[in-house]
Amino acid sequence: MPTTDYPGEEERIKVPRFNEESGFYTTPKRSKIMGKIRAKNTKPEIAFRKALWAKGYRYRVDYKKLIGRPDILLKKYKTAIFIDGEFWHGHNWEIRKGKIKTNREFWIPKIERNIQRDKEVNTALENLGYKVFRFWEKAVKKELEHCLQQVTDHLSTYEKNHF
Repeated sequence: MPTTDYPGEEERIKVPRFNEESGFYTTPKRSKIMGKIRAKNTKPEIAFRKALWAKGYRYRVDYKKLIGRPDILLKKYKTAIFIDGEFWHGHNWEIRKGKIKTNREFWIPKIERNIQRDKEVNTALENLGYKVFRFWEKAVKKELEHCLQQVTDHLSTYEKNHF
């Protein structure tokens, strides 16, 4: 039985539960490292938000009322921005997948499901009329102005056409 919500949608990847009964293990050191990983208010997100604010744009952060909870939402401009971590969202996934050595049965489906969910969220937001931007954390750290320019170009075009 397919695990999809919509006809024509690809089958949803099933991620096994991460627990010792399922054969997965973790060390206290690994647990401590994983506990420090932030889901929101990461340094690249904050840098991007400050730069956007300095340009005069106002936004919502982790907007819960919209699918995918965009990291930055410019509601007035129907624009959603996500700043994705390379590991969690599968940057260069085909290369990185082979480098995962421990708990492969968990991590590979986990990250592939994240990639699949990102595509589903993009499609859903676009169907609602939103423009979606996704940037890798590394790109924001190294090329903040370039990333920001892509967004501000879209916003200024949107302003000309809608206001």
